Amino acid sequence: MPTIIDPDDLNRGTEIVLNTTAFTFALVIGGNLDNTGVTGQALYSFFKDAWKNDADLIAYPFPAETITPEQFEFIKGWKPANDLTRNLLRACGWREIAADGTLNREYMGVISLGNIDAGDTAYYSFAGDEQKTDFDFPGPVNQGIQTFGDAANGAIERRADVLTTYIRTQGKLYGSATSSSIGLTGLNYITNRFPLSEAVDTKITTSDTDIETLALYTGMSITYGAVTRTIGTDPFNFDVVIHGNGGNVEQINEFVQHSLRRLTDIDAAFGGEFGVLTESLTAFLGNTLKTTTGVYIDAFLADDTNRIIFTDTGGTERAFPFVASGNIIANANLVGDEDAIYRMFFATDYGTANAILVNDFSGTPISGIIGGRSSIGFDFDFDGNVQGGRAAETPADVVIVAIGLDSAQYVSATATLTRASAQNISLVAPLERNYSNPVNP
Repeated sequence: MPTIIDPDDLNRGTEIVLNTTAFTFALVIGGNLDNTGVTGQALYSFFKDAWKNDADLIAYPFPAETITPEQFEFIKGWKPANDLTRNLLRACGWREIAADGTLNREYMGVISLGNIDAGDTAYYSFAGDEQKTDFDFPGPVNQGIQTFGDAANGAIERRADVLTTYIRTQGKLYGSATSSSIGLTGLNYITNRFPLSEAVDTKITTSDTDIETLALYTGMSITYGAVTRTIGTDPFNFDVVIHGNGGNVEQINEFVQHSLRRLTDIDAAFGGEFGVLTESLTAFLGNTLKTTTGVYIDAFLADDTNRIIFTDTGGTERAFPFVASGNIIANANLVGDEDAIYRMFFATDYGTANAILVNDFSGTPISGIIGGRSSIGFDFDFDGNVQGGRAAETPADVVIVAIGLDSAQYVSATATLTRASAQNISLVAPLERNYSNPVNP
């Protein structure tokens, strides 16, 4: 059933029970009322109709004052009979005031704006909380939360705090909003609307169970604390480091999003960062993973260097110079030759005494022993490499050579390294049939 907005749908003794001895009113599930509740305006209007038309009720003090259609005060000692009644009030904030004028309780109305699926439950926290508090019903939020209670009503004082609302569901994009972000400097007792929504997250494909048990994920961590990291040639400041344990950006993001739903401390160092209350750390923009302010990622898959944008503590986005990458693909003759080696040269001076070995992104020559590998990964500082007078940020013509002894003849291949990843270069060495180097007796 929809939320009751018509006072005629509230019937005394069915959906609402008035106790003129205790000065309470109780909302009762049944008849026209279910968990979708009743608006504060409809309840107030019911009181008006009842006190006007009932000769018995008119002898008692009227139970409510309205300030706006979404802000009320229950007065003269009248109050909700129980928390179920409070939880069924919709689109309103309110105060509960004793007969002598003492403020007993205060509630802020919270309504979410945006999609929240019917089976998913949003939650909230006040500044300084170490655990979340779930809203009482799944789906879009529309209820009051207590921000004040006197000594007899919880001894609560949160009206000067910042309130944060969250929706975080496995496999879906997360949402959050704070009272500050909607322009509040304190918590009032009217209805406030928080942008809060979720949607399917196509980047999440791994189950919680796998993230909690597979070595790739269990080796990842999040550490809070000031650090400096060099990106390109310059140092920048960060205050959160995600250790990626060699994972790609999708896997790292999966670990982070799972961590942000944990009830426990997720800080690998000093502690005090409870997952469900921690601000977001990463988000995808297309296929590029961006970090939030002050977050860096260590130990990510090298091939994903160009798919990460970091945001330093000053809020400036930082990215590595473009790293071209690819694989040298060796055929069976090279793979099977335990003596086989490979080298990558710039094509400009190849074949002369001035031939220059191409350096990888770290400055190490791209060369080595094939060692039984059919695929040998490499990277290249496309934006910064100026070896032999190369113009940075331009395609680089190269020659890749390989030679073995017993099974692989000499082979060379030409290629052009461009501003791209996954550039494969094939080396197909002819079978060696004539090499002989007998061992002396």
